[in-house]
Amino acid sequence: MTLMKSLAGATAALALMAGAAAAEPAVIYDLGGKFDKSFNEAAFGGAEKWAKETGGTYKELEMQDEAQREQALRRLAESGANPIVTTGFAMSDPITKVAPDFPNTKFVTIDGWVDPATNPNVLSIGFSEHEGSYLVGMLAAQASKTGTVGFIGGMDIPLIRNFACGYAQGAKAVNPDIKFISAMTGTTPAAWNDPVKGAELAKAQKAQGADVIYAAAGGTGIGVLQAAADEGILSIGVDSNQNHLHPGQVLTSMMKRVDVAVFNAFTAGEALDTKPQTLGLKEDGVGYALDDNNAALITPEMKAAVDAAAAKIISGELKVHDYRTDNTCPAATF
Repeated sequence: MTLMKSLAGATAALALMAGAAAAEPAVIYDLGGKFDKSFNEAAFGGAEKWAKETGGTYKELEMQDEAQREQALRRLAESGANPIVTTGFAMSDPITKVAPDFPNTKFVTIDGWVDPATNPNVLSIGFSEHEGSYLVGMLAAQASKTGTVGFIGGMDIPLIRNFACGYAQGAKAVNPDIKFISAMTGTTPAAWNDPVKGAELAKAQKAQGADVIYAAAGGTGIGVLQAAADEGILSIGVDSNQNHLHPGQVLTSMMKRVDVAVFNAFTAGEALDTKPQTLGLKEDGVGYALDDNNAALITPEMKAAVDAAAAKIISGELKVHDYRTDNTCPAATF
């Protein structure tokens, strides 16, 4: 009888272990869709990399509107997904409502913030976008022939102003007299998925003299890059490497390694450490893209200058102002 009880106990333990091992990670893409060729697609790339390297499977969900956020989180948590990775700052509030109901499930908010003191099962991952943007701003100023560079953001929030501020600082480090113009697509989440508006804004900036335009606007940025190519000026992509979208016409892309964040979270699984993370140049969380599609646009002198600045940022010798610390920018006004 004792042996039977032991065997039963062992079987139950194995079943529990098997259940734990079978837990699938999950990713929820922000509005704009999985294949936005930018932020969400970077997250998808990280999930796919994990699946290919491990042979594992994962759950995914694309939201269609704001009302789905909390529902999507609960649905995945109830299904046993663990960890659940979300993209975009707007998932933070829904996570604070759902996470306490699933204390054994790990949640990740990329670009958002959830207080770990009150939600110990939530990992907040941020990026030093201003550092990567500083580098592409330097490249923009070096490539500009008109002395005017542009920036087009998606939703007007401090996060996107931080991209713009870093970009303006980098451009003015190269040319203190450079003209910097900026525009935001809107004030609602719809601003992330309006390529027509993005194209209109790009054409308007070109009319103001901009010959290099940096887009940090999710799916809207696709319209910016297309319009820049059509107008014969240069663009700068964001998040994913977008150089290939218009070879020879995209100066570079500011890489924000959302793919690395997703891959690392999936790899950690249920053992995920929820101590908040900020990924900058030092952590290889941001940077600029150089490949066959833009190699002819980046001279050795341009690359040397940017790489030297990157080394100074990593060492701490050069400090790039983070707009989010005080809602001000020393190089631009919004």
